[in-house]
Amino acid sequence: MTWSIIARDKATGSFGIAVATKFFAAGARVPFIAAGVGAIATQALVNPFYGTKGLLLLRDGMTADAVVKTLIAGDDGRDHRQVHVINASGRVAAHTGAACIDWNGHVAGDGFSVAGNMLAGAQVLDATAAAYIAGEAAPFPRRLIAAMRAGEAAGGDKRGKQSAALLIYREDEWSDLDLRVDDHPQPLAELERLERISRERWTIFRRFLPSRRDPLGVTDRSVIEGEIARALAAGDQQ
Repeated sequence: MTWSIIARDKATGSFGIAVATKFFAAGARVPFIAAGVGAIATQALVNPFYGTKGLLLLRDGMTADAVVKTLIAGDDGRDHRQVHVINASGRVAAHTGAACIDWNGHVAGDGFSVAGNMLAGAQVLDATAAAYIAGEAAPFPRRLIAAMRAGEAAGGDKRGKQSAALLIYREDEWSDLDLRVDDHPQPLAELERLERISRERWTIFRRFLPSRRDPLGVTDRSVIEGEIARALAAGDQQ
């Protein structure tokens, strides 16, 4: 089940994962990200240890390729798993097990990777990758969603649609954006709507929260609300 894109945004250093599937709550187990370290998507017969252990290995300086080899070497269920990894410098690696259900495979690009199984065909990954490349000028969250929407238009998961998720980390130990659609007839369309709604207040509000750059943040609510009102009026939400 599932296809996903993992990527590092060259402009900001952010890592992002977008995923969609005909299964419940893909966002609960597929995406794993650590700011400044890398991102991992574990799918098919999901092994969450690929995410937790993989990030530890990346943090220790292991290459993406070595991480994948280490993870699958210690897993007797490797033939039923699919995993792809991107490290801090944007290098990618992937594994698609021999027992994953067709169509399955992965595509590597410059600073991104696309992988999937139980798909309508190879065109799903090709369309996802092509749209991501073409969307370079778009803000990172919208670029990832647009890529997935292109993959969906090319056939997506051959069983249908149910859940989708978008996870983005930038500099801090917590996410910049964490959106999940766990059960919906049009999960990517709903994910796109949620991302749009997030720009009405959340993406502005989060700038004032404590962070590595500003451990105190802004506590004056009038300043926060004033900036939200200004951004809304000017239509310049990020």
